[in-house]
Amino acid sequence: MIEQLQEKQRKLLFFAKKISYTRKEFTFINGDERLIALIGARGVGKTTLLLQYLAQYSLDEALYFSADDISIAAVGIIEIVEEFYKLGGRIVVIDEVHMFKDWAAHIKNLYDFYPDLTIRISGSSMLSILMQSHDLSRRIVTKELNTLSFKEYFEIKHNATLPSLLLEELLLSHNELSFELTSKYPNLFREFKNYLKNGAYPFFTTSKSDESFDSKLFNSIEKIIYEDIPSTNKVKFENLVVFKKLIYTVIASKVPFLVKIDSLAKGLGISEPTLYTYLDILDKTGIFRTLKKQSAKQNKKPEKLYFCNTNILYTLANDQKIVTDIGTVRETFFVNAFAEIYYSEIGDFQAGEIIFEVGGKSKNFTQIKDVDKSYLVVDVDTTTHKHKVPLWMFGLIN
Repeated sequence: MIEQLQEKQRKLLFFAKKISYTRKEFTFINGDERLIALIGARGVGKTTLLLQYLAQYSLDEALYFSADDISIAAVGIIEIVEEFYKLGGRIVVIDEVHMFKDWAAHIKNLYDFYPDLTIRISGSSMLSILMQSHDLSRRIVTKELNTLSFKEYFEIKHNATLPSLLLEELLLSHNELSFELTSKYPNLFREFKNYLKNGAYPFFTTSKSDESFDSKLFNSIEKIIYEDIPSTNKVKFENLVVFKKLIYTVIASKVPFLVKIDSLAKGLGISEPTLYTYLDILDKTGIFRTLKKQSAKQNKKPEKLYFCNTNILYTLANDQKIVTDIGTVRETFFVNAFAEIYYSEIGDFQAGEIIFEVGGKSKNFTQIKDVDKSYLVVDVDTTTHKHKVPLWMFGLIN
């Protein structure tokens, strides 16, 4: 069994070693912690990162396998690792671990009974790890791998180096920096437009066309709905159609989707508590980004629904032959540049104490003219006004 797995591993490593770009999360994965879980949505590059980690070891030192391999289900995680351990192996990498029943108990036992064993696991469903990690709370450290930022996309495609910025740095120096970077890289703004359509996932590098990229992303979304969600939640198969209806309701709206829980639940034929649950699932599995108002009280009601990146928006709109609204594209990109951001009734969004209004070249300050800490985010290459920031630059936020 081990030899069969090592043969698969060798083939995977052959291709992984050709990838020279290493994402910043590699440093974390390569750390001293014994048990690390790499979590994130399908297609974001978790397998590649794990294989890059493995590439520094020999086949005798480290073993890779994916828990969705049918041979793993027949033999078992513990049995495979024990066999490899007896052969002297001390590093194990298990991909798609959430596809193995009771995976948390198996990983816990390996961690406890083999104190010199280093374990790396990944799970395509964020919710799976978050739901079950309490069994490993004192043992496991998690790291989320997101889709590619615009910075990462451009660096991979052009072997270039763009700066990583804190929000404060961006707002302070955007005029000079946007001019400097667009002068140095004349194709920067054009590439931003390409990124919005098909640059958030690493498989853009192996996609021969926009159609090929769309097909891969569409298949990933289907797998999230029909494999990841039912494998990690108590959702009956016949209810999965509700998830698709919800997704396509948002697509059909064209503009940023305003959430009216009562009417939306009624239209989908489910209860309001069930709708909240489904929205939470889609949020955590990397399809939706729910936006709420900032409030001192706990607020579970989302005001708007966006997709987790503009690639999903374009792909699903193309599938339904719907013209994508450029305003929705801009807002979707901007929202997902922040880990924490809220809906604003003054401008469009609020991050910390700052109000942002997002729009095209002709957008003006009318809506936020009386707000001290406010910025206009415009879809242009560079600006000269200190409170007008180019939209693409939010793809440099660290």
